[in-house]
Amino acid sequence: MFADIYRREVGRCTATLVRVLGDIDAAEEAVADAFAAAAERWNANGIPQNPGGWITTTSRNKAIDRYRRDSNRRQQQRNASYLEKGEPTMAPELGNLDVVEDDQLRLMFLCCHPALSPDAQVALTLRLLGGLQTTEIARAFLLPESTLAQRLVRAKRKIRDTHMSHRLPTPHDLPARLPSVLGAIYLIFNEGYTASEGEDLARPALAQEAIRLGRLLARFLPNVPETSGLLALMLLTEARRLARTDRDGQLVRLADQDRSSWDQALIAEGHGIVRRCLQLREPGVYQIQAAIAAVHTDALVAADTDWPQILALYNQLLIFRPHDIVKLNRAIVVAEIEGPKAGLEAIDSLQLDRYYLFHATRAEFLVALGDQNAALTSMRRAIELTKNQSERLHLQRRHAAVSKQLSQ
Repeated sequence: MFADIYRREVGRCTATLVRVLGDIDAAEEAVADAFAAAAERWNANGIPQNPGGWITTTSRNKAIDRYRRDSNRRQQQRNASYLEKGEPTMAPELGNLDVVEDDQLRLMFLCCHPALSPDAQVALTLRLLGGLQTTEIARAFLLPESTLAQRLVRAKRKIRDTHMSHRLPTPHDLPARLPSVLGAIYLIFNEGYTASEGEDLARPALAQEAIRLGRLLARFLPNVPETSGLLALMLLTEARRLARTDRDGQLVRLADQDRSSWDQALIAEGHGIVRRCLQLREPGVYQIQAAIAAVHTDALVAADTDWPQILALYNQLLIFRPHDIVKLNRAIVVAEIEGPKAGLEAIDSLQLDRYYLFHATRAEFLVALGDQNAALTSMRRAIELTKNQSERLHLQRRHAAVSKQLSQ
């Protein structure tokens, strides 16, 4: 229960404290102190009716205590006085925060400062807003945890040592930071849709929060097609969530899902957004992925999937994003059209040894080609890399089934 509350509230509380304090590090420290206090007090007194409000209030009080203890800095004393009166600390470097009304969306634009590398921008946003730990973010980036941790430290050090301005750009300049904001929201959604670790396949509250931020962003920048594309992609993906597990909580592959349980309202909304994006004729990464998801939801049964159309969309997506994971997904489509041998040939040169779905996909191609021994080796590697218990159990059941076939 406490972990769920942390996941749900840490981003909101941190964003609010950044607005109040005008200091990212101070806000993160205050929220961490508040959650530490909550772990002790809630265990004895029970969880309050509004845990997020409790954390925010306690964080503010912790910040006041920190400022009061720092008696050598006159500004800190003034900051404490502001906070006790319920006023922001008026940090001048924050500029006009009213440009973006939502606290979390505002913090995303603050984190995505152009002086930071794009990966650092997204990683910092996920750490502060997504409630994700360093290990989870590292998996999202397919990086060793130590590498990602160093990246986060360097980003914060650059902010601190260079006195980097956190001033929000004008509305005209906001699109320059938009790609990193879109990337962060999508990674938060992906973590909610398929948790990087834990017993449950998904973390629905996190996915819903990403969709909420996506809706805010689409309203805030209505004339930028990629914001609408991201929203459509998340809606069309989320529409399939209930069908991804059976009554026993076991993972169900897309081809085997009960499509009558897909959320038709989300599908209709997503399709409408995709059609509007197509009319604008300004294709981008998220719009193309949304179009792929739309084609999947067009098929009432898996056998009716228009694989040639999906392949054409993946070919277009590769122009915008020539990444190995995109190539892996395209190879799955190639296998549907041309057979498993063509799919295997398409992925053998990919550099995705740390990505469990690469090995799981390779295993399925090998099974279809009759090479069960090699398939089992790939499955074991996929199981080794999988930290989500639901996905691991699915892979283990598949491994057992292939092993049984081999022994017969």
